[in-house]
Amino acid sequence: MRSFQRNVLISIVFLLFLGSGAFASYYYINSPKKDVPVIYANNQMLLELWNDYKNSYIEPGSNRTLDKQQNNISTSEGQSYTMLRAVWVDDQKTFDESWQWTKDNLQRDDSLLSWKFGELPNGKYGVQESIGGQNTATDGDSDVALSLLMAYSRWKEDKYLYDALPIISAIWEKEVVIINSKPVLAANDLERNNPDKIIVNPSYFSPYAYKIFAAVDKKHAWLSLADNSYDILNAVSSSALDKSKTSGLPPDWITIDRKTGAMSASDNANLTTNFSFDAIRIPWRIALDWQWFQDPRDKTVLSNFSYLKDEWTKNKTILANYSHDGMANVNY
Repeated sequence: MRSFQRNVLISIVFLLFLGSGAFASYYYINSPKKDVPVIYANNQMLLELWNDYKNSYIEPGSNRTLDKQQNNISTSEGQSYTMLRAVWVDDQKTFDESWQWTKDNLQRDDSLLSWKFGELPNGKYGVQESIGGQNTATDGDSDVALSLLMAYSRWKEDKYLYDALPIISAIWEKEVVIINSKPVLAANDLERNNPDKIIVNPSYFSPYAYKIFAAVDKKHAWLSLADNSYDILNAVSSSALDKSKTSGLPPDWITIDRKTGAMSASDNANLTTNFSFDAIRIPWRIALDWQWFQDPRDKTVLSNFSYLKDEWTKNKTILANYSHDGMANVNY
């Protein structure tokens, strides 16, 4: 996430300004009629930003999305951002090229995506299995699946739906864990093998995607996953976790006890309860859910971010990293 922070912030613009067209895509999937209009945005600034993104981050020839701050690796997350943005601006060529590279290089036999691709010790390029690159990241899987459904709606080609459905099913079967009879989106496909607790990244939660998945996958309780995602976001924002108090900001990472459902800080020192490069995605994911569905629970979650409003009012700046109790961890 760190090296894609600039692109995520640009994506905020795309997600919110182009939200109406994306909602039309959702409605098309659910409508018995096939003449529901798709709304297209006409904004030159957004198109210029998109062209700059393509020129800066998509590798000519391979069509993979590069993380230039990490030795030109590619991640499932980065590929999903390119695919989402391509379908939003009706760039089918870039979408198809990005998805083809993703299928050829990241998609596993179970339809989920390996999360990290880059230079190997022998100088060749591939999935970096020596550091767990073959494992999944659930945000990338969810965003890729959503982009495929949007492509199916926008360009009316069944191949996109056929590609999306097995990913959606595999997300539930391998990345969703049932705790106290409620579904929880784990951080990856390894967590279901831990009998004691699972690692969760709250910024991976995408209620809008689950509501759309529910329209095409009737076998799994996607709406229940959306419901519990709201509950977890509010719970971790109000809990002190590993601090003496909470600022109200959600954490980058937590663990959830599989027996009790208790939420706590991770034992991994690298997976902190700070509000920083991961959790910054939560407000735009929840704002997008509001843009599409006007779910009142979105406003409840977003109200937890009043700390940032207060920071701006007092200091005229918002820093890049706060501890869970609101103390500044950086000066930029």
